[in-house]
Amino acid sequence: MEYGIHLVVLFSAYAVLWFLCLFCLLPVGLGSTIDPDTGAPTNPMLKKKALIATVLAALFWVGFYLAVGFGWLEL
Repeated sequence: MEYGIHLVVLFSAYAVLWFLCLFCLLPVGLGSTIDPDTGAPTNPMLKKKALIATVLAALFWVGFYLAVGFGWLEL
């Protein structure tokens, strides 16, 4: 039973890190070109930002996993 909980914690940590990275990347590189009707950016580059968020979240997750594994953080 504890192994399943361990996987849920690890997956949840990755999901939180991914969304955190994505939300931090959203305002990056928007520029000043906006749609005059909606006020939204014309090219938000969401696919590129999602890919970068995936890589960053994976790196942060490895750090989290190592911190838990070495006992620096206790779950």
